Amino acid sequence: MRESAVPPSDLVGSVARALKVLEVVGESPTGLTTKQIARRCDITVAAAYRMLRTLAHTGYVLRREDGGYMLGLAVADRFRELVVAMRGPAEVGEVLRAAAVETGYSHYMATFVSGRVAITAAAEGPRSPYLEDLVPGFDDGAHATALGKTLLATLESRQRINYLKEQGMRAFTQATLRSPSALEADIAAGLRRGMQVEIGQFKPGVACAGVSVIGTGELHQRYVVALALPAADLMKQAPQLRSQLSQTAQGLAKALANAPG
Repeated sequence: MRESAVPPSDLVGSVARALKVLEVVGESPTGLTTKQIARRCDITVAAAYRMLRTLAHTGYVLRREDGGYMLGLAVADRFRELVVAMRGPAEVGEVLRAAAVETGYSHYMATFVSGRVAITAAAEGPRSPYLEDLVPGFDDGAHATALGKTLLATLESRQRINYLKEQGMRAFTQATLRSPSALEADIAAGLRRGMQVEIGQFKPGVACAGVSVIGTGELHQRYVVALALPAADLMKQAPQLRSQLSQTAQGLAKALANAPG
């Protein structure tokens, strides 16, 4: 679950409005004028102008020659820092990259962040379809990915039901599971198989397989690893993939165990 939607009693309004400006600017790939930003943020043009000048000075927005504003390079800097922080020890990235090189398939690690299934690290492989959404910070579609199913499998049935009620079961494709009962059966089959899988549930023609790295403890201490590959490849080599993923999971568990603190 994300932070509560109820504003705290000590909410700093100016900070909240500045962050809203950043969100609005980030949602527009072509940039927005000051008036457009003010209207979408429900603030005065004068207030928007002051915020934009401050954000531009600190590098969080850029003013284009046509007068429109777009996100600045400082946002990219913060994203890189977020990726490093979420990934954990450098050894985690090394393990994922080694697995991607060995198999040719993209590998992803995920955990619960603020109660939501979120990707924390990734390493792309040349044999996997490019999945632009699957980057560190992606926290959607847990019911449609093997990564998400593997983490959801660490929860009790009641907890899974509550998670699905809160997050919903969006239909990414025609094959996406849309009911909690169907997902429960699918997760149970994955537990018997020793590997959670999905075929075409997140993206047509693409499959994903995942296993647990650390399946107990506090939610933020549970980790899973998964790989994405063409659906036909999964059908041909499921046992080998399960073995390879298990080895990668062991390497990740060791890397996480060596994390300071």
